[in-house]
Amino acid sequence: MLANGLPADATEEYIRIGESTTIESLKRFYHVIVEEFTDEYLRSHNATDVASLLCNGKDHGFPRMLDSLDCMHWKWKNYPTTWAGQYAGCSGSPTIILKVVVDYGLWIWHAYFRLAGLTSDINVLEASHLFANLAQGIAHPAYYAIQGKEYNMSYYLADGIYLKWFTLV
Repeated sequence: MLANGLPADATEEYIRIGESTTIESLKRFYHVIVEEFTDEYLRSHNATDVASLLCNGKDHGFPRMLDSLDCMHWKWKNYPTTWAGQYAGCSGSPTIILKVVVDYGLWIWHAYFRLAGLTSDINVLEASHLFANLAQGIAHPAYYAIQGKEYNMSYYLADGIYLKWFTLV
């Protein structure tokens, strides 16, 4: 259900448990994950994190960079043929997409894993708390100048496929 976004009754035949048991199991799993990992892993950057990220970026030649944003497509070899056109990625064949924001310590601050046909860059960015905050003008302050132009927010390093946002360089 989590990996493929399937409804509970679709898993019934595969794992041989009823819909209500599947839903209850998923709820328990979710609550344990949230309870166990919220404080350390399921949170936004705090001031200490930002200071560390900015320092690491500067040390590697990217002053005021918070993290790096990247995307990977995996070819989906054994896809249901009825879904072929629906989930065709940029390669023309069905793919599974993983987009992440990761820092130099390999700390993943945002991850988006879905079937490629369901997503676009805008969907992925809108699904992230990081970018939802940026769209509202909420960001950690970072003052710097590039070629005489002054900026007051840190940025994410990305390749050329992303939108031309002031926080994506």
